[in-house]
Amino acid sequence: MSFRDDAEEGRGDLRKPFLHTGSWYRMGSRMGSSMLGSSQALRDNSISVVACVLIVALGPIQFGFTSGYSSPTQSAIIEDLGLTVSEFSLFGSLSNVGAMVGAIASGQIAEYIGRKGSLMIAAIPNIIGWLAISFARDSSFLYMGRLLEGFGVGIISYTVPVYIAEIAPQNLRGSLGSVNQLSVTLGIMLAYLLGLFVEWRILAVLGILPCTILIPGLFFIPESPRWLAKMGMTEDFETSLQVLRGFDADISIEVNEIKRSVASTTRRTTIRFADLKERRYWFPLMVGIGLLMLQQLCGINGVLFYSSTIFEAAGVKSSNAATFGVGAIQVIATAVTTWLVDKAGRRLLLIVSSFGMTLSLLVVAASFFLKAMVVTFSLGMGAIPWIIMSEILPINIKGLAGSIATLSNWFFAWVVTMTANLLLDWSSGGTFTIYMMVSAFTIVFVTLWVPETKGRTLEEIQWSFR
Repeated sequence: MSFRDDAEEGRGDLRKPFLHTGSWYRMGSRMGSSMLGSSQALRDNSISVVACVLIVALGPIQFGFTSGYSSPTQSAIIEDLGLTVSEFSLFGSLSNVGAMVGAIASGQIAEYIGRKGSLMIAAIPNIIGWLAISFARDSSFLYMGRLLEGFGVGIISYTVPVYIAEIAPQNLRGSLGSVNQLSVTLGIMLAYLLGLFVEWRILAVLGILPCTILIPGLFFIPESPRWLAKMGMTEDFETSLQVLRGFDADISIEVNEIKRSVASTTRRTTIRFADLKERRYWFPLMVGIGLLMLQQLCGINGVLFYSSTIFEAAGVKSSNAATFGVGAIQVIATAVTTWLVDKAGRRLLLIVSSFGMTLSLLVVAASFFLKAMVVTFSLGMGAIPWIIMSEILPINIKGLAGSIATLSNWFFAWVVTMTANLLLDWSSGGTFTIYMMVSAFTIVFVTLWVPETKGRTLEEIQWSFR
C-alpha cells in the first residue's frame, strides 16, 4: 500500500518547529526506557501514554482555573475596580467569547501544525491574559485579559481530547479521555481553594503556572501518530506509535489499521459544508454538537461561575468555603468517571448522569442539592461529550467538524454565563426548572442517537457510520 508524500509544498518549514522527527523519537525512546523501568512495564503499553496524558492535562487545568476564577473573586474585583454586577457578568462571559474564536481556529491550527503545536500556541495568550488581569487598573485590561485567556482555552478544549483519543489504546481510551475533564475540575477546585487565601491579582498570577509548565513539557512527548500518518510522515508516524505502545510491543496491526483509514482519504481533499449531508459525516457531527450543546444548556457554567453568589442567596454563611466544597466534590465524581467509563460504557453513564441532574435540579434551591447536581454532571455530562466528540468524528473532517462542535459548546457556555445572574434575579426556581428541562431532553437524546464507543478502535467507530 502506498503512503503519501512527506510534506505538502510550502508547509513543511512552518511545521518543523513543532515536530519531532524519527531520530528525536528514538532518542526520547532511549531516555524513556531508562526512566520508565523494565520492558515488562512498557509492554503494558500504558506508561508512555499516561505520561503524555499527564503533560497535556496541564492545558485542561488551565481551562478549569479560568472557569473557576470568577467565583471567588467577584466581590473583590467589583469593589476594587468599581464594577457593576452586569460589568462583572460581562467579564465572566468574555472567556467564552474568546473561546468561541479559539474554537473556530482550533481545528485548522491542530490540522496544520499538529496537536502539540496548537497547544504551544494556545499557551501564549493564556499567559498574556493572566498578566493583563493581574495588572488591571480598569475594566479594559480586565476584559482584554479574559478574552485572551478564552482564546487559548478554546484551542485547548478541542485539541487535548483529540490528542488523548489519538494516542490512547482502545482499552484505556475512555479512562484516559476522562482525564481531560478531571483536569478541568482540578483547575476549578484550585481556583476556588487558592481564592480563599490570596487576593485576586495574585490569583491571576498563579493562573500562569499550568501553561508555563506545559510549554517545555510538550518537547518531551511525541506527536499524535494518527496526525503524522495523515500528513504522510511515515517514519515519524511508526516511531511515535512505537514509543507510545512500548519498545517491545507489536504495532503492526494498529499501523495497518491507521494506514488503511488514512489511505481512504487524501490530504489535499477539501471538505465542503455540502459534503456534510452524507450520513457518515452528518450523523457523528450531529451527535458531537448535540452533546456539547446540551452539556452547557443544563446550566452548569452558571452554577460554577457564580456558585458563591448562589450559596449566599441560599443563606449559606461561608459561601466561598461551600464553593470549594463543590469543586472538591466535582473532582471526586469525575475521578470515579475515569474508572467507570471503560467498564460501564459511555451511553449508560450519560443516561445516569442526565437522569440524576434532572432529579437534583427539581430540588436545587437548597445548597445540598446544588452539590448533587455537580456530582451527577461530573459522572457523565462533564467528561463524556468531549470523549465522544474526539472518537466519532472522521479523520478527514475532524478539523472542520471539531471546530464546529467546540464552537457550539462555547457559544452556549457564553449564553448560559451571560444569562445566569439575570435569570437568578428573575426567579431561582424558574431558572433551575429551565435547566431541568434541558437535562430531561438529554436523556432522550442520548437514548435515541448516541452510539456506544467502548472497546472499539477509532477506525471501527468511523467505519460504523458508513
